[in-house]
Amino acid sequence: MHIEAKPGRYVKISVTDSGTGIPPGLLDKIFDPFFTTKDLNKGTGLGLSTVMGIVKSHEGIINVYSEPGKGTTFKVYLPAMELSAEALKKLTQPISPPRGNGEMILVVDDEASILTITSQTLQAFGYRVLTATDGADALAVFMEHKNEIAVVLTDMMMPLMGGADTIHALRRINPTIKIIAASGLNAKGGAAKVSETGIKHFLAKPYTAGTLLRVMRTILDEV
Repeated sequence: MHIEAKPGRYVKISVTDSGTGIPPGLLDKIFDPFFTTKDLNKGTGLGLSTVMGIVKSHEGIINVYSEPGKGTTFKVYLPAMELSAEALKKLTQPISPPRGNGEMILVVDDEASILTITSQTLQAFGYRVLTATDGADALAVFMEHKNEIAVVLTDMMMPLMGGADTIHALRRINPTIKIIAASGLNAKGGAAKVSETGIKHFLAKPYTAGTLLRVMRTILDEV
């Protein structure tokens, strides 16, 4: 029905108001530049003209339906992108989280469930894992494997020896050790304590496996 329409699939966007409607005599003028029914200095008449220009630049069309007293409906039709079966398949394929290459990770957390799930996730994606249940335990494990551990993932809120103290102690042993801090979203002062340690990589609990693996790959790839 539209002289500029081309065969094919379109995306339609409808915008409807419940205003006074547009008189039939004005419908053919509403897209003209500088045409406006507003008072002087209250309208430029460029709004719908600009819309028309944008839609045409995308090879789209606009239809308008209006009745006085019943509002107006604008329907914008934009040509839909046609994808090959191969391109569509690539778009719908799930993106796998990045894998490890056998790097050893020390996971420190006083919550057994988090320790277990985090360890199993890392192992399933190609990492070797050591665990510790608090800061003191972490230092003992780190001293034993300090030449193998690539990253330490430590909780910030732990009894006896908290995350901040653990980080400072680890850095006294190895100033260049890569560390990821983790803390609950509602932990008071958690973010502030992380900031004070100078840690750049932070995981807010509860974190997903995808987030964990992406942050782990990011810190490992840093020079």
